[in-house]
Amino acid sequence: MGLTMTDSSFVDMTTYWYGGFWDFLAFTTQMILILVTGYALVKAPPVEKLMVRAASLPKTQTQALFTAMLVSAAAGYISWGLGFIFGTLFSIEIAKRLKTADFRLLVAASYTAVIAILPAGLSLTAPLLVNTPGHSTEDKIGLIPLTETIFSPTMLLMAFIGLAIVLYAYYKMKPEGDEIVPFDSKENGEKTTFEIKIGDTFAEKLNHSKTINYILVALGVIWIVLYFINNGFNLELNILNFIFIILGLALHGSPEGYISAIASGMSSAAGILIQFPFYAGIMGMMAGSGLIQIISEWFVVISNEYTFPLFTYYSAILVNFFVPSAGGQWQVQGPIMLEALQSFDLPAAVVVNAISVGDMVGNLVQPFFVLPALGLSGLKLKDIWGFCMIAFVLLVILGTIIFLCTPWLI
Repeated sequence: MGLTMTDSSFVDMTTYWYGGFWDFLAFTTQMILILVTGYALVKAPPVEKLMVRAASLPKTQTQALFTAMLVSAAAGYISWGLGFIFGTLFSIEIAKRLKTADFRLLVAASYTAVIAILPAGLSLTAPLLVNTPGHSTEDKIGLIPLTETIFSPTMLLMAFIGLAIVLYAYYKMKPEGDEIVPFDSKENGEKTTFEIKIGDTFAEKLNHSKTINYILVALGVIWIVLYFINNGFNLELNILNFIFIILGLALHGSPEGYISAIASGMSSAAGILIQFPFYAGIMGMMAGSGLIQIISEWFVVISNEYTFPLFTYYSAILVNFFVPSAGGQWQVQGPIMLEALQSFDLPAAVVVNAISVGDMVGNLVQPFFVLPALGLSGLKLKDIWGFCMIAFVLLVILGTIIFLCTPWLI
């Protein structure tokens, strides 16, 4: 596009690409930490024990379905990384104990529940990013408070109505009788395990020291308290990751135990690690060549003040197929839509919200974030994709209504 729609040459585009390639390194680390610290929390012994106990409660497929979805949504509200991993492992534990529950349904439903609640989730990437000092568009929009994004009426309505809709949809979709596919211990189940071995050296013993661990936890808690005293409930990416790290250390009981859990979860972050520099390169080409300005003007031409939020939402769903990570998508699409926004009397939070929701809804049919769930469960994409597609259609319709009727409720 840069070659055909701008005056940039092939060499120019290559230069822009490499120039932007390393721009998202700090952000890449923040995204990886959200995912792997969520995984480490799930693998903490107290959390695992609680999960196993809770998984024994459902006695029917309907109870199992609602329990898996509501618990997954609660975990996803805290952190998308925690929700995706915990939801899958919780579904596995339920299905192990309840052979009358369809395993495919539970895994798909838990994933969908996290997607549905995320518009109001505390770890939603774009809202946290634009509330983090030094973000890439701060010079244009400043810092946007969470009251205008994840705590706004638009996002709360999308999240909680959406969750209610998918709960009902999965209830109606549940297989019965011979159609039920139960958990199979030979084909399904968690693949990732880790062991803790205590060495003989002084350094290795320090790594397993509970005293050292709780000193670190105490220092972390002191800083977290000071942060909220000084800043109020002002969540941003760095403090969120710090909270998860300190909580993980506390629950694992030793630095070595926590490190082992982090190490076992790192494979789930491989896609983020490799793809984000390429997203940064794409952004470099679009900014350097002037494509951002051209695309922004196109959106201005086809939109008005009332339809711009809706077109932003639809375009975010489309872009999600090519840039499936919320953080990567915001860095690529955010500047384009913010530029187009200048022609309308709308707050910048409208763009943040529309892109965030479009990205989340698109993840129901884009397999990037479901890959960890498939790896942990042993299922294939075809096993859950049909369920997710129905949920996708329903949430697209809900989003259409929301962004036509409520985008100014900030």
